Amino acid sequence: MKISGVDIRPGNIIEYEGGIWRAVKIQHTQPGKGGAYMQVEMKNLIDGRKNNVRFRSAETVERVRLDTKDFQFLYAEGDDLVFMDKENYEQVQLPRDLIGEPAAFLQDGMDVVMELYNERPISVQLPDQIEATIVEADAVVKGQTASSSYKPAILDNGVRVMVPPHISSGTRIVVDVYEQTYIRRAD
Repeated sequence: MKISGVDIRPGNIIEYEGGIWRAVKIQHTQPGKGGAYMQVEMKNLIDGRKNNVRFRSAETVERVRLDTKDFQFLYAEGDDLVFMDKENYEQVQLPRDLIGEPAAFLQDGMDVVMELYNERPISVQLPDQIEATIVEADAVVKGQTASSSYKPAILDNGVRVMVPPHISSGTRIVVDVYEQTYIRRAD
């Protein structure tokens, strides 16, 4: 499906110069002189390269549709992660860097969505939010205003997030997986 260069949005998968790329960040720019363009930061889904490209509104790019399949995370084995197809129970082993930083949030038995291009896995989508337990939180500093002060805390998976002062060790919280930020206390 062809789309205009200025219609690219973060998360779109496009075909560019013979490769499959995911738009990571976009910035629409309208200079005083000349036509508007979209500055797109893209990541190659096959080899992990990054690229910044300008697309004018007259340019068109091919938007790629990926097949998605439900998988379940089983376990980590060294630098590889093992997933199971929920339909036929086949196991797939993928390198940890295919997922990147969100891999720290994988939990045994977690349901994920794998994106496939020509039957080849190229990305794994985790749930946007997960529950985690705080194992270590700094003490509250007296005199800080509660409205804007956040303190560092370490989750049970080793990830560091900023939390409000009233959150202490042992508290279950909901965390945004991709932004790695505190959302709210878990119920």
